[in-house]
Amino acid sequence: MSETSHTPPGTVQPVAPGEAKPDTTQPRSNKVLAEILNSSIVISILAVILAMVVGAILIALTDPKVHTAAGYFFARPGDTIAAVWQSATGAYGALFQGSIYNFKRPDFLNGIRPLTETLTFATPLILAGLGVGLAFRVGMFNIGGRGQMLIAAACAGWVGFTLDLPPVVHLLVAIAAGIIGGAFWGGIVGVLKARTGAHEVIITIMLNYVAFYLITFMLSTQGLLQAPGSNVPKSAGMAENAVLPKLLGDRYNLHAGFLIAILAVVFVWWLFSRSSIGFRFRAVGENPNAARVAGIDVKNTYVYAMLLSGGLIGLAGVSQVLGTVTSGFDNGIDAGIGFDAITVALLGRSRPGGILIAGILFGALKAGGYSMQATQGVNVPIDIVLVLQALIVLFIAAPPLVRAIFFLPKPDGSTRRTRRSAKKEVSA
Repeated sequence: MSETSHTPPGTVQPVAPGEAKPDTTQPRSNKVLAEILNSSIVISILAVILAMVVGAILIALTDPKVHTAAGYFFARPGDTIAAVWQSATGAYGALFQGSIYNFKRPDFLNGIRPLTETLTFATPLILAGLGVGLAFRVGMFNIGGRGQMLIAAACAGWVGFTLDLPPVVHLLVAIAAGIIGGAFWGGIVGVLKARTGAHEVIITIMLNYVAFYLITFMLSTQGLLQAPGSNVPKSAGMAENAVLPKLLGDRYNLHAGFLIAILAVVFVWWLFSRSSIGFRFRAVGENPNAARVAGIDVKNTYVYAMLLSGGLIGLAGVSQVLGTVTSGFDNGIDAGIGFDAITVALLGRSRPGGILIAGILFGALKAGGYSMQATQGVNVPIDIVLVLQALIVLFIAAPPLVRAIFFLPKPDGSTRRTRRSAKKEVSA
């Protein structure tokens, strides 16, 4: 006759050797909170906040009014504090009014114009950021956004001012030409890496120079890209049929390129979440050796990834030449977007949704930076926007620093405690 043993309340059940003891040191709610605080989204938000705080300090340090008030700090310290507050809040207030909504405008249609400018600036940043982020997720560093944008802009621009096609067809052909041009320039990198093992960072940087000087030569040569009868290294204006339509009318600069950027975000999300080639991309990005063992053609995956990456970045060049600058372009049509896209991809953690938000944020910094300088006079240098971007990258690249400043728990703290308790139980 078997006896059933009953464990008295409060008695700890014995743990078999080799079995990890459950971690009962923290409530489940604390563990969930720790996971949330250490998520990439929270770290990115805190990095932006830190950058804004440090930027406010730099704004105050460069303000002559603060310097004047600091001269008699010990006599009237309140004046210095007030000057610092007015300098920082005035600059960021102007940044908001120049990028989101200007309350000084007489009506809503005029007040909302800064937001449309933000979205206009954000459009190429989102597209180029998607291209860079796609390469990142495959384990490649596409630093050649500038060259891919220049080649794409040249291809789309040439179709835009040379061919005479029906309205819709002309625009679609010009967009397709830009995508093909960017994909071709990115595909060169993929082929060289796959066939020769060359490092993509070196190739993309060198191809930036090749593209820049090639486009400069073509813009200075009659019969290629230079406007007919002109001595200026600049192309002719785009034909009306090849211009991206304005979304909100002629009073705003926002064009249909923003809709293309939204569609590109959806496409990249579908590519990585629902397609087989996206699965291969993620597998190669996580571990190319394991992917090769699993039967994935890693070399061809690199080629496909750079083709898509270059095509997406090429769309950024298309939006510039067919939407933002339609009166003719020069060799500065990329406007530094190819390098800013790297920051956007880093801040967005190479995820489509994150890149969309990061692109809009950096578009707001670009749109509001000029307003900030104009409102504050010479007190706030326009370069402070570049400093903010650099600070965001700095804090994004150093999550332990962000955790230390905000006293966040380490992401592996609970795991280490569980392992230590398991080892003690096994040794006992």
